[in-house]
Amino acid sequence: MQLKLKISLLICLFGAAFFCSAQQHPNLILTKKGVELIRNSKATAPLFVEVLEVTKAEVDAEIEAGIFVPVPKDMAGGYTHERHKKNFFILQKAGNLYQITGDEKYAVYIRDMFLEYATLFPKLGLHPTMRSYATGKIFWQCLNDANWLVYSSQAYDAVYDFLTKKERKNLEKNLFRPLADFISVDNPKFYNRIHNHSTWGNAAVGMIGLVMNDEELIQRALYGLKDDGLDDTMLDNDGGFIKVEGQNQAGFLAQLDYSFSPDGYFTEGPYYLRYAMTPFLLFAKSLHNNRPDLKIYDYRDGILKKAVFSLLAQTDANGLFFPLNDSQKGMSWNAREVIAAVDIAYADFGNDPELLSIAVKQNKVLLDGSGFLVARDIAAGKTKKLVQKSVVYRDGAEGEKGGVAILRENNVDGGEICAVVKYSAHGMGHGHFDKLSYSLYDDMGEVIQDYGAARWVNIDQKGGGRYLKENKTFAKQSIAHNTLVINEESHYGGSVKKGEANSPDLYFVDIEDKDCQILSAKEQHAYDGTEMHRTLILLQDENFRNPLFLDIFRVKTDKENQYDLPLWFMGHLLSTDFDYEAKTTELKTLGTDHGYQHLWKEAAGKPANESLQMTWFGNSRFYTQTAAAQKDDELIFARGGANDPEYNLRHDPVFIQRRKAKSTVFFNVIESHGRYNPVSEIPLSPFSGIEKAEILQDTDAYTVTRLTHNSGKIWTVAIANNNADKMAKHEVKIGDQIIKWTGVYHLSKK
Repeated sequence: MQLKLKISLLICLFGAAFFCSAQQHPNLILTKKGVELIRNSKATAPLFVEVLEVTKAEVDAEIEAGIFVPVPKDMAGGYTHERHKKNFFILQKAGNLYQITGDEKYAVYIRDMFLEYATLFPKLGLHPTMRSYATGKIFWQCLNDANWLVYSSQAYDAVYDFLTKKERKNLEKNLFRPLADFISVDNPKFYNRIHNHSTWGNAAVGMIGLVMNDEELIQRALYGLKDDGLDDTMLDNDGGFIKVEGQNQAGFLAQLDYSFSPDGYFTEGPYYLRYAMTPFLLFAKSLHNNRPDLKIYDYRDGILKKAVFSLLAQTDANGLFFPLNDSQKGMSWNAREVIAAVDIAYADFGNDPELLSIAVKQNKVLLDGSGFLVARDIAAGKTKKLVQKSVVYRDGAEGEKGGVAILRENNVDGGEICAVVKYSAHGMGHGHFDKLSYSLYDDMGEVIQDYGAARWVNIDQKGGGRYLKENKTFAKQSIAHNTLVINEESHYGGSVKKGEANSPDLYFVDIEDKDCQILSAKEQHAYDGTEMHRTLILLQDENFRNPLFLDIFRVKTDKENQYDLPLWFMGHLLSTDFDYEAKTTELKTLGTDHGYQHLWKEAAGKPANESLQMTWFGNSRFYTQTAAAQKDDELIFARGGANDPEYNLRHDPVFIQRRKAKSTVFFNVIESHGRYNPVSEIPLSPFSGIEKAEILQDTDAYTVTRLTHNSGKIWTVAIANNNADKMAKHEVKIGDQIIKWTGVYHLSKK
């Protein structure tokens, strides 16, 4: 940790008495200065006024209905869970309304509800479900108890001066301090790890500590527990938490140190970064307002600002987050956590006008000073469009554990083709065994999908809203992703511990040429004695209606294996140029473990030529995969849903190219080539423009592939497999042709 930060913290420790005497409320997210600005200038921010009126109606209805603080008994989605969850949201909103409007009915409501909780909490044992590694009291897991405290601390801050000294003493003695101790001291496995759960715990303890001016809680939040009695290595596959070596081993600062790469990429993926941005930013803003000497916004070269922009970049054209690792599909930048992230980032990280364009789409703002500034500046016409660009994010605290690349190209209709390439660290307990995988999007949505998670969040009928067993047995497994699977076994043998210990390596990347973006990475640890090397290219060319996606996947080994390369295409199969036998009366599973037990084998065939094609229809578009083939390849159509009696899995289709060989190369091209309007019933360009895909040469030194257009035009791609020097000179002879180039790869057209 930086020396300046150490000195600042010492000042905080020895200056506790000063802070106590000087402390004003509210002082966490909403501040006295912010309240004054809002009250005096609401007319300049119409969106803020609109949100204010909607919030008043919501909270007034709750006040009219009365206070409900039931004895906890339900899982997520059940009545008591959802009631306590609603309570903490309403408490926080009521606190802001009290400060902004000055109407004491909101303060009375908060006081009375808190007193109910202060009566209930001392009587509570552990939640009766006992279904979590860290069971909560108010909720089934400590994570939700921490959620409650993060939001409730803001409400307590808002009414702090309204309450009598006796009331504050009661609440702090019987509710807030015991809950903070329970979340932290009583649950070190939850609190003292590097994980989004722990970040919520750190923020909860720290924020209530700031309101109470409890320096012990503040230090516990920043640095974690000194003696937690836990192992110094990663825990089991279920928890997936990590305890790290170094100066900051736990606590909020450790979360900032180890959860993010230097580029702001969050190792658990965008879905969980969206969730974790709330505790990260709310506690950081609270520290910024109360401990300005810490300069928390400058920590790690402004890591929180980088995190916000990396979060927004990890979305498709419609603002939906890429479902990497454990993710529920459909989560977007309209989520309340992202609304908070956009508003706080705009207000505190430099008033970037591109953020306003996201706020306009969200059509909501926070009821605090940052939300007011966003609404005011939208009304003042300061909005600029957020331009999504190709970007490469490193993973790992030092940027040493691979990464994620997002390649974007415009298509002829003004939308985009976007490829998401994942060669990152495992992602802890929420990680998947998907090294060197990719997913593909256009402006309508998914074209080649990442499955995401097997979970129905907060749907009580589906396992109480928890992750389902199929999340481990299928969604995390390699066959559920668009990557190579060897001998029907997932990467690292399906071991989280091995996955966390290893990661792929970036071989080279070039995203500067808007017409040819290319990324190449290697994985040498997923299978013993095997190197997987994948090169992915997004190619814009005048001969094609939309950008092409080229996939060159090379595997090097000394022994013969079975290789499966799945393509999780989104849509309905239209045609193939090879024959297959469909299983129309009886289905069998594709295998027995590592996710194969969840796939029905629906059809299988053999290539008719040394190049194969498969066309499907989805998103009102036509797509074709053209692939180089070998005569003994098995071409399999399969579908999810086998061994799934409770229908927990989606029954999505997958096309698998299977090959038995030693070292080999797969070469595939994905082409978006037309569309269909069901109203006019006229198909536009329903057939592929590609004639064939070929592998011309593969040696230890070079791999050369060729793509032929129906017009006779040819594109040749040559890659130096073991020399990533951009200045190195290469020469390859293909028949009578000699290809010469400088750099890692060569692309030519004739």
